[in-house]
Amino acid sequence: MFFNFDNTAYGSKNDILSGLTVALALVPEAVAFAFVAGVEPLVGLYAAFIVGLITAVIGGRPGMISGATGALAVVMVALVAEHGVEYLFATVVLMGLIQILVGFFRLGKFIRMVPHPVMLGFVNGLAIVIFLAQLKSFQITDENGQSQWLQADMLYLMLGLVVLTMAIIHFLPKLTKAIPSSLVAIVVVSLIVIGLGLESRTVGDMASIAGGLPAFSIPSVPFTLETLIIIFPYAVILAAIGLIESLLTLSLIDELTETRGRGNKECVAQGVANVTTGFFGGMGGCAMIGQSMININSGGRGRLSGITAALFLLAFILFASGLIEIIPLAALTGVMFMVVVGTFEWSSLKIMGKIPRSDAFVLILVSGVTVATDLAIAVVVGVIVSALVFAWQHAKHINVKTYEGNMNNKVYELHGPLFFAAVNNFHNLFDPENDPDDVIVEFQHSRVMDHSAIEAIDNLAERYLNAGKRLHLRHLSEDCRKLLRKAGDLVEVNVIEDPRYPVADDLLA
Repeated sequence: MFFNFDNTAYGSKNDILSGLTVALALVPEAVAFAFVAGVEPLVGLYAAFIVGLITAVIGGRPGMISGATGALAVVMVALVAEHGVEYLFATVVLMGLIQILVGFFRLGKFIRMVPHPVMLGFVNGLAIVIFLAQLKSFQITDENGQSQWLQADMLYLMLGLVVLTMAIIHFLPKLTKAIPSSLVAIVVVSLIVIGLGLESRTVGDMASIAGGLPAFSIPSVPFTLETLIIIFPYAVILAAIGLIESLLTLSLIDELTETRGRGNKECVAQGVANVTTGFFGGMGGCAMIGQSMININSGGRGRLSGITAALFLLAFILFASGLIEIIPLAALTGVMFMVVVGTFEWSSLKIMGKIPRSDAFVLILVSGVTVATDLAIAVVVGVIVSALVFAWQHAKHINVKTYEGNMNNKVYELHGPLFFAAVNNFHNLFDPENDPDDVIVEFQHSRVMDHSAIEAIDNLAERYLNAGKRLHLRHLSEDCRKLLRKAGDLVEVNVIEDPRYPVADDLLA
């Protein structure tokens, strides 16, 4: 079924209650990220509603929550500061179009190229980022506009309420799972603060969330080439960050639920959501790992949970802003701290000494870069480093077996892949000066991978030709033979036995 609703009342109740819990946690996050991007709080709240609703309805991963995120906000702030919020809306529309094209051309599958150490680093890094973001709840702004840490009684009260929230979330499931423990914790802590008249900071202290329905409007920017030049770089970066975070979160939810989402469908859904939110005054968004974890841990599995979260959020904006604004920040901070505990891969600390050093290095590197910069850079760095490590390790796998042939010649039988990293080892395997006049290089058990390998074969042929010796190259693919320039006549062609595989080279395009 297109809408993956649970047919049982119990399942629907879980989705609805978990959606309510997520909506409560979305409010301060959306407001905070709006401040980071330099826009009004409603711009973040509208984005959370629209992106969350559309991706829940047509996305590729039921149960995953999307909305305004910090990873996108930190990129948006420079655009808003220099050109204004209308340019941001135009950028979000273009960002969505790019994401739709990625999904249409089925490029979402390339997320599978992300190695497991990079995935672990991504999860741990985001857990640390979520933790650091919650520390702002322990700060207040003084008369001079400077942030100061809470002191004395205010600090102790904040810590006590946070610990109480975390304790309820941890212990309540041992008694009953009928109601999401996060929702119970928020309600209980709120009632305690209100009932006892405790002076604790609330959601309303951040900003008012009251507003009306988002209205359609075309971004007020000149439709010129100059505008496109301004917004295109931002749109590409935002689209990349949004898709990387969404697809990695999708993979994480897949593991937790032992199901499989559809990456390309999610790319299209993210794109449609961002195009829509750009025309309705939202700042754009992507999947949110923190809220997704709250939803999954609260029992939300179907599309109804994400739809419910978005509709509750809209209801808060329209009708219940006053009620939501009295919720203590300590309760929501405690919920997010439990998300941190559940998100961080604690097992990765135990396996550090058991996995290869290169994998441990990549894991730590990605975590650090995620905290220091942003997710997209961290993942790209992790994939590149993993690829270089892979290339270095496989460069050692090329070797040769030599023996005397039937015609008083010498045969070099290659084993292993020949590519850019293995070229130096390849050259060292041969001895043109001391070899007999007739030499055969057998490629039956080797595979030529790229243009560097072709150049290495050509250089080898030239070395033997300069030494006045006859060289025969056997069992090369048709693509290899096309690319060889200096060794053309030395290649033996056998249309029955010669392998067929392409070589990564622009000259063949």
